[in-house]
Amino acid sequence: MTTSSYPKPFDIAIVGGAMAGATLALGLANLAHTRQQSLRIALIEANRPGDGHPGFDARSIAIAQGSIFELTRLGIWPKLAHLGTAIENIHVSDRGHFGMTTLNAKDFHLPYLGQVVELERVGAKLFNLLEHQDVSLFCPAKVASIAAGVDEQLLMLDDGTAISAKLVVAADGLHSKVRQDFKLPLEQVDFEQVALVANVLTDTPHSEWAYERFTDSGPLAILPMANVDGQPRVSLVWALAPEHAQLMLGADKSAFLDALQDAFGHRAGRFIDVGERHAYPLKLSYMARPIYQRTVFIGNAAQTLHPIAGQGFNLGLRDLVCLLEVVDEALERGEDIGGAKLTHEYLSRRQQDRDTTITNVEFLVRGFSNQHWPLVAGRNLGLRLLSWCPPLKTPIARKAMGWKSPQSASQFR
Repeated sequence: MTTSSYPKPFDIAIVGGAMAGATLALGLANLAHTRQQSLRIALIEANRPGDGHPGFDARSIAIAQGSIFELTRLGIWPKLAHLGTAIENIHVSDRGHFGMTTLNAKDFHLPYLGQVVELERVGAKLFNLLEHQDVSLFCPAKVASIAAGVDEQLLMLDDGTAISAKLVVAADGLHSKVRQDFKLPLEQVDFEQVALVANVLTDTPHSEWAYERFTDSGPLAILPMANVDGQPRVSLVWALAPEHAQLMLGADKSAFLDALQDAFGHRAGRFIDVGERHAYPLKLSYMARPIYQRTVFIGNAAQTLHPIAGQGFNLGLRDLVCLLEVVDEALERGEDIGGAKLTHEYLSRRQQDRDTTITNVEFLVRGFSNQHWPLVAGRNLGLRLLSWCPPLKTPIARKAMGWKSPQSASQFR
């Protein structure tokens, strides 16, 4: 164990090095390089990718088109692009009913609507990039305690190292140690569902199609993935009642694949094999005020969403892009990068997007998990109207692709 009598001084300390934290660290390093200004950055992470890292596990996520644009602007996506599988088309349907519609990239003059990446592979690449940047990486290390000060925060790590920082960014997930130490409130809504995730082999190429199918138990999403040894492969996220999820976790492969085929249908071909299955409870968790003294919360530490619309990482990315903007402006003006002016400016800029996204996701969960016939009829008519009147798809596509500002929208014509 190493110990330090005096804290190591940093401008910004990021707690949590999964997707949001690692991306922010790279963005800050790029910002300092661009401005030709010294910025002391610390990243504290408990696990390296591949060592049981919960943020870089076997799951896949969909990164929206708007998020790809931001990652490209940060210089990160060109280094990750080879790990992505394009989503060119999205099919949305309501099982057992007439409602369905599609979104197609070519209709919006785009090469794709988003990209699917495997978290474990992306995590390894991000950490490789971090090792070549001016970022002090404390890994494996955990925050043992954190104390708020007037001019800085003091963090004690579990190996005895002490760190001081003008600004702490909590990117340490749903069970944030930073939030717990400061005893900050977290609002939660239990959807009484469990997400079952797995990689599934099919007998038919996915042809860059993604699917969102609403079933009696909840939404079922299929995302395209890179082939393995020439075998077509997709990523499954299946929302189920807790007792049903337990049955599916314990079912043999044949029974599981039969149940999945029955729930989803045959649009993606025949499901022929499934990898390791995982499950986690689905809750909406959010901080009403994701800031504290010299502290900002981003990503899953600030809000954790139901995966129904695939907005979790995309919303978290907008958190960190906004934080980069306010840090850049503070540096330009020579202001305290951890002061109340910065944290409150961040809060003000993020409030509307966070509130709107959280409300929309909760509305989708409630609306498409409810079998009350007026709601069923209304949502199916809505899906059909989208098919019958293509111009109505534009605002839906903009939200799905992360178009949050006129500047971003203009990039996609």
